[in-house]
Amino acid sequence: MAEIALFAVADRAELWSDLGFVVDDGASWVSGICHRLNSPGKGVTGWELRDGDRIDELPAAHADSPAPRPTPDHPNGVVALDHVVVATPDLDRTIAALESGGVRLRRTRDTGTAERPTRQAFFKMGETIVEVVGPGSGSGSGPAGFYGLAFTVADLDATARFLGDRLRPAKDAVQPGRRIATLDRAVGSTVPLAFMSPHR
Repeated sequence: MAEIALFAVADRAELWSDLGFVVDDGASWVSGICHRLNSPGKGVTGWELRDGDRIDELPAAHADSPAPRPTPDHPNGVVALDHVVVATPDLDRTIAALESGGVRLRRTRDTGTAERPTRQAFFKMGETIVEVVGPGSGSGSGPAGFYGLAFTVADLDATARFLGDRLRPAKDAVQPGRRIATLDRAVGSTVPLAFMSPHR
């Protein structure tokens, strides 16, 4: 089964360190995945999978895939990468690309509004969920891309105290019994970042 080895992230290493991530040589490790910071561009610009796997639908980071490392004791309380969000104009196309890369579709979910329906498709890669979001019907042209990262923390209230007003108020997550809080974009991250309470 394909597993994520690395994300290329355009945020400055100093910013992630200030947000309470342990940063070592320009990278932060969560769930055995290297988050390589200071990458050119904006947001999550690409990924690398272990064992040389490729999924043509999503951009590659074109970097060596490092051996996995355990999650360190991040001061912000992060213990795992819960999920990565992928945005696509053509959900069926992106689902097919992931499945052809050996990643099994777990389920789909209708969401959004009556005026703007969307669908989500969920895949599991190692410990991490890949959540693909696309239009509820029809399809558009253009590439799929990475949107944001959601981390599991040991104690969301403690994370909120650590981050202070940089973190928006927590709300109920889609998963029953969990809460989620998003980083205020004014902090300066080019990636939408969210922090979630543990699984119950």
